[in-house]
Amino acid sequence: MTDKPTLQQNHPREIPLIDLRETSPGAAARAYADSVNGLLVAGKKMMTPFLIGLMDRRSERWARRIGNPYADEVEEVAASFSRGIWFMNFCYEWGCTTGVAEDGSGGVTMRRTLDWPFNGLGQELAVLHQAGPAGEFYNIGWPGFVGVVTGMAPGRFAIAINQAPIRSRGPWPVAIDWLLERIEVGGRSALPPVHLARKVLEECPDFESAAEMIQKTETALPAFFSIAGTKPGDGCVIEHLSDQAHRHPMPTAVANDWLSDGLSGKPRGKENVGRRRQMISFGEKVAAEKVNGSVFDWLQEPVLNRDTRLAAVMNASRGSLALRGYEKTGPATQDFIL
Repeated sequence: MTDKPTLQQNHPREIPLIDLRETSPGAAARAYADSVNGLLVAGKKMMTPFLIGLMDRRSERWARRIGNPYADEVEEVAASFSRGIWFMNFCYEWGCTTGVAEDGSGGVTMRRTLDWPFNGLGQELAVLHQAGPAGEFYNIGWPGFVGVVTGMAPGRFAIAINQAPIRSRGPWPVAIDWLLERIEVGGRSALPPVHLARKVLEECPDFESAAEMIQKTETALPAFFSIAGTKPGDGCVIEHLSDQAHRHPMPTAVANDWLSDGLSGKPRGKENVGRRRQMISFGEKVAAEKVNGSVFDWLQEPVLNRDTRLAAVMNASRGSLALRGYEKTGPATQDFIL
């Protein structure tokens, strides 16, 4: 473990900073077993133990079949806990809003929320300090989760993933499309988006190489990748369709609906248009130096809503990270300021 971050506010729980440069994901998960077990219990209440068990077994078989580079880490975590760890590491079900804009001082800032009506995601947040061949990075996630949904590599770039619309296969509820999509994924050999994001943080030395790797790498599921570099103009959203990608330059923002015309599907999340417009508007004001407030002044409805579980502000040029966990009743953590 490493030094504790500076704390602001007076909310119930400190977000731990866990040093994975010196310990394994399995050891860290065991050290924070209450957090891991809390998330597993919440998942089983939300999706039923039967469905969690079914998807857990499918996720493990799929990871082994394709030779997923992080499968051994997941196995180490899963050995100490009940069923659900494999599925937790291979699912990506939440909505998000992410904006990338210049900050008025020569850098690029990413603002990001994660929304999902899943109890505990905000309360059990952790910052995982990791390293790869390209350098160190901070993974904003949870003990036992080996992928990256939101991350920042000081001096290199910040990255975040948003879930893309789900492909409509018929006139039935979206839950049926979701299940069919997961069955279809089992036949693919590409990385899940959360594992591609980790690979990028481990291996890419700068913004442009990160964007290039994402654009050229096939993914198991469609997703949006937002990247914020360290120099003016180094920011984009990459709309990834599994086997092809479209790059949208900043200032830009994305929620959970397509940015390009002509793409179809059932959007995830709520108020996608309103969330995206609000994030773009705030980024433009900051870039024009018309906003001087607290780090979370942008966090307002509809970007902030009942399903919000985390809010993050990242600037790789300054190496700064601000994070707050939420539950449906409001803030669930003290602010983490790095």
